[in-house]
Amino acid sequence: MSCDEIQESLSLYFDDTLTADARSACDRHLDVCPVCRARLSEFRSITRSLGMLSAPIMPADLVSSVNRAVQTEADARRYRTQITFGDVVREWLQPLPMRYAFSSLASILLFGAVFLSLRPHMIALHEAALAFDETTMIREIPDFMSVGYDINQPISSQSYSALRSPFNVESPSLNPSGALATLAWSPSQARNHKNQDSDDMVVVADVFSNGVASLADVVQAPRDRRMLEEFQKALRQNAAFVPASLDRRPDTMRVVFSVQRVDVIDRNF
Repeated sequence: MSCDEIQESLSLYFDDTLTADARSACDRHLDVCPVCRARLSEFRSITRSLGMLSAPIMPADLVSSVNRAVQTEADARRYRTQITFGDVVREWLQPLPMRYAFSSLASILLFGAVFLSLRPHMIALHEAALAFDETTMIREIPDFMSVGYDINQPISSQSYSALRSPFNVESPSLNPSGALATLAWSPSQARNHKNQDSDDMVVVADVFSNGVASLADVVQAPRDRRMLEEFQKALRQNAAFVPASLDRRPDTMRVVFSVQRVDVIDRNF
C-alpha cells in the first residue's frame, strides 16, 4: 500500500476498527515507513492531549434559562396565532412607521400643490408654442404650396429656396433659371472618349451673396477640358444660386461638386 492510502486509514487503524487484512497491511507498511509512523505518533499525541483536558462545568442556571427561553418562544407563538387586525393597525401606527408615512403623504401633497399652481402657466406656454408653430409654418410655406402647385409652371427662386429651408443653411439652393441648372452636354460630345468614367470631375466653388459662384479648386479634373470650362462659365453666368437673403445662409460659402456623366437615350426626355 502507498503512503497516501495508509495515511487515509491511520485514524481507523488507531481506533482499531480496520479489518484484519487491512490492519496487517498497515503494520507491514509502518515497519518500513518512518513518515507514516510519525503521522501515527501525532495521532497518539493528540489523543493523549485531549484526554488530559478537564471536563466542562455546566452553569448552575443553565436548566432554568433554557426553560425560560422555551416558555418565551411558546408564548410568542400563541400570540402570533391570536393576533387581530387591530393589533396590526396598532403596530403600524408605532412612531417609526408613522413618521415615514406622514413624510410620504406630505411629499405627495406638496407635489400636487406645486403642480396645480403651475398648471395655468404650463397651459399658457403650450398654447403659445402651438401659436408660434402655426405662425412660423404659415410664414415659411410658399404661396404655391398652399393653393396647389402646377408642375407645368416653372418654379421660382423664392419657392425653391423655401422648399429647401431645412438644408439651405449648410448647402446653397440652386437657381432654377440659372445657367448651371440648364448646363448639359450633347451625346455627340459623350462619344469623344472611349472611357466615359474618366470625364467625371470633382470641383470646389465659392458661392457669393448675390448667387454668383466661382471655381476655387479642382480635386479631380475631367479628360475633356471643355467640361471644366463650361462648368466654370455656368457658375459665373445667370447667378447659378439664389441670393443669400432667400436662403438665410452666410453671404459667402464654399461647396463641393461631384459631376458624373449620365447618358440619356431618349432625346425627348
